[in-house]
Amino acid sequence: MSRKAYFNKAANTWDEKYDTPELASFLEKLIPKFGLQSGQNILDVGTGTGILIPYLIQAVGPSGSITAIDYAEEMVKICKSKYSHLQNVTIITQDIEKVTLPPHSFDAVTCFGLFPHIENKEKVLRKINHVLKTRGILIIAHALSSAEIRAHHKDASLAVVRDILPEEKEIRRLLNNAGFCDVYIKDKPGCYLCISNKL
Repeated sequence: MSRKAYFNKAANTWDEKYDTPELASFLEKLIPKFGLQSGQNILDVGTGTGILIPYLIQAVGPSGSITAIDYAEEMVKICKSKYSHLQNVTIITQDIEKVTLPPHSFDAVTCFGLFPHIENKEKVLRKINHVLKTRGILIIAHALSSAEIRAHHKDASLAVVRDILPEEKEIRRLLNNAGFCDVYIKDKPGCYLCISNKL
């Protein structure tokens, strides 16, 4: 089974499994650490069912906007059923590796629970860099540490069993090669947060 098929199959039960009060409490504390500001334009890559969207809207306010993309059609369908009525939210079925969004158009890009599942990480980081404004922020975050993600995926479907976060040295190399600087990484039980700026 491909990754895309895996996520399409999982879409109908995704919120039931993962959109929990515990995650909500975690995100309420995590999102302020992203450094987002009112009026900003945010790209949420790998949005899934849109778990991050309410928190991003709260951060950027009515004058900001959220563009949410995912390549799994079933995830996007659920996301649209929840948030397409919101004027400042745009939800698109799109693969970040083939993204056609305008260059230099976002103040920040969020990747929550996504980065291990990206096949060509350096290519995707370059794509993200292209759509970010100068000094724009890239945020890679998870509700697990890198070690916990590795353990979690050992018991997962074969489609994602090898999906891990790179070691800190490697992720810094990838980010630097793709045109990012000022890399901050926090990796501890129950949280992974990597924030960097476009050069």
